[in-house]
Amino acid sequence: MSKRVHTPRLAWALTGSGHFFTESLELMSRLPDTDVFVSKAAAEVVRMYRESVDKLPKSIRIFKDTTASAAPVGLFYQGVYHTLVVAPATSNTVAKCVYGISDTLATNVFAQAGKCRIPSIVFACDTAPELETMAPAGMVKVFPRRIDLENTERLKRFEDTSVVESMAELEQALRARLACLNISFS
Repeated sequence: MSKRVHTPRLAWALTGSGHFFTESLELMSRLPDTDVFVSKAAAEVVRMYRESVDKLPKSIRIFKDTTASAAPVGLFYQGVYHTLVVAPATSNTVAKCVYGISDTLATNVFAQAGKCRIPSIVFACDTAPELETMAPAGMVKVFPRRIDLENTERLKRFEDTSVVESMAELEQALRARLACLNISFS
């Protein structure tokens, strides 16, 4: 017998980015009624940040990319989710979302959220010509390609999709969305 969940819930998809990964987990830990969708690439990153993942509340349900058909996406059609967050989103994930490719758990939940008219908030990693990001060995400079920046701009034009470019913007977008739903956020 499956555990009854409070609905509607927040869906959060993790991709294979380490860019603001621990900060995303910290923000996630402050949200009520959250389900996490972990792509295969994200599972690799999770191992690098295991300590941060272990600090997540026990109320968070975790779905891993273990089925060819991404079976957990069916929950989007059952009215379980009010919002999808994809954070942090790699340039690969953003490109796939822009071009309608849904071959990972993260891109599949994004596609299903769109088909169900569930608002999405995407924290895109590649948003400026030059960025600093934390890698396992420390801070590094990255230089997103023109196509990466163009895809982020394209995603901003998607219906029911908000693209944010910083942790502060992500938290602000989450607060605004939850306020619309009369859901408190610590």
